[in-house]
Formats: sequence, C-alpha cells, structure tokens
Amino acid sequence: MRHLTAAVFLLAAAIWGTAFMVTKVGLEWLPPALFAALRFDLAAAVLFALATWHGDRLRPAGRREWRPILAGGVLLIGVHHALLFAGQQYVTSAVAAVLLGLIPVITPALTRLTATRKRLSQTGMLGVGLGFVGVVTIANPDPSNLAGSNLWGIGLVLGSALAFALGAVLTHDSEATMPMLAEQAWMMFVGAVVLHAMSALLPGESLTDVVWTTDGILSLIYLAVVAGVGGFGLYFWLLRRVGPVEVSLLEYVIPIFAAVTGWAVLDESLAPTTVFGFAIIFGGFLLVKRRTIRAELRQWREGPEPQAPGAD
Repeated sequence: MRHLTAAVFLLAAAIWGTAFMVTKVGLEWLPPALFAALRFDLAAAVLFALATWHGDRLRPAGRREWRPILAGGVLLIGVHHALLFAGQQYVTSAVAAVLLGLIPVITPALTRLTATRKRLSQTGMLGVGLGFVGVVTIANPDPSNLAGSNLWGIGLVLGSALAFALGAVLTHDSEATMPMLAEQAWMMFVGAVVLHAMSALLPGESLTDVVWTTDGILSLIYLAVVAGVGGFGLYFWLLRRVGPVEVSLLEYVIPIFAAVTGWAVLDESLAPTTVFGFAIIFGGFLLVKRRTIRAELRQWREGPEPQAPGAD
C-alpha cells in the first residue's frame, strides 16, 4: 500500500504539473474565470455520467454528506480558483507559485483548529519549511513584485491558498459515506457554480466573445477530464488515506513537473536556480518522510521475510 500511495502521489503531481502548461495554451483563447468554470462544468458532467454508469447513489443524504461536498466544492474548487485567477492579474506566476507553496505550511496550523489528529513532528515541519525554500528558489520572484500595487494580487492569491488548505482539512474531517464518484461530481458542480458567479462579475468574460479554436477545445478537455476528473480523483483518494498535511506536499512537487513540461513542450528555460530548488525540495521530502524511508531501507537490507513451509 505504501508503494501504491507513493505512485498515486507522483501521478497526481505530474498531472497537475502538466496542467500549468496546458492552461497557458488555453488562456490564449479563453478568459481565465470562464475557462475554469467551463472546465468544471465538463468535469462534473463526466463524473455524473460515470457515477450513473457505475450504479452509484447520486443524491446526497442529509447534512452529513452535504458538508464535504460544500467544503470541497466551494473552497477547494470554487473560491480557490476564483481568487487565484483574479490574483494572477496583478502578480507574476513566480509570486503566485511562492504563495501557493504556503499551503503545506498553512495546513498543519489549520489541523489544530479541527478534529484532524495527524500532525507533523518538529523535524517534519523543518522539512516542510525546507520545501517552501525550494519553491521560492525555483520561482525566483522579483522582490519589487512583492510591494506597491501588487499587494491586492498578493492578498487574493494568499486567500486562494488559505481556501484550498481549509477546504482540504474540512473535507478530510467529514466522514465519507457517499460513493466517491458521486461526491466528486457534486463538488465539481458546486465549484463550477461559484466560478460562473465570479466570471459574471468580471469584464470580458462573456461566452459570446469566445473564439473557439482546436487548441482551446483540447486544452479545455484535458483540464476537465485529465486534470479535473483524474487529478482531483487521485487527490481525494490521497486525502482519505494520508490526510491533509501530507497531501498538501503536492504543492512542492507540482512545480517540478510544471518546470520540466514547460521546458520540454514550450521551450521554457530551466535556470540553475530551478535545478537547485529541486534539490532543496528533495531534501525537505527526506526529512518529512524519514521514517518511511528508514523502514524501506531496513526491509531492503534484511530481504523478504521467509515463507512458512508449504506456503504459496
């Protein structure tokens, strides 16, 4: 199970990391908030279809099942993406990446305000801090972008990070009783409603002004089906198994995949600070996962346990 969890973690990071490159292509043709809203419209439709085909119960039963749906839909999907897209109009992508890198720092603090029991040790928190330093190193933001008129954008992106972390904690604390496909479908639907409301308040976000192109349509499909249905499916699978603190560390691995795919597909340069940042993040992971790594090395040195006579 440990190896499966690690594989799912890396796959989720890879999917969401490549989504940055695809989003950059799609934003050339679609306005940001409307782009996100349409993405989750399509993702919700796909998930409802899958849940129906699977024979899952579609209707939430009472407040107990509505709580994670509203927490995930409003905070993780709706408010997070709305504030992030609004804030990115005022700050650079580098500054946004650094602020989103605060999610693993914010999450352990939020768990102390809820029923979540799994928390990091002091050494683990040191690893989280080291990972944040790695994100800052990769982003390499211009200090002049952290002051002046950009403070409004900084506040919006920081709010998006807080919304995501709080949504993860509240969703995890809710007892899961509804089938996973149906629950995620409702989350996507609720998030899409929030994003459509945000889009309606922004200038230049009318659907009638959109010029549909092959690149725009393919970007929308990829973000809805692969990054939306697939990525969030993996994310919620991890959230149920390892909790909000450890799953928040995705924010430290996603920039690695985003930088590599941007270099491979869009010919974006990989600066020496990017490679150095990768090394710092890896060091942070070694601190956070030190016990698991020690257990794996001990098992590797000792070899597999001998089977009992007559065992298959």
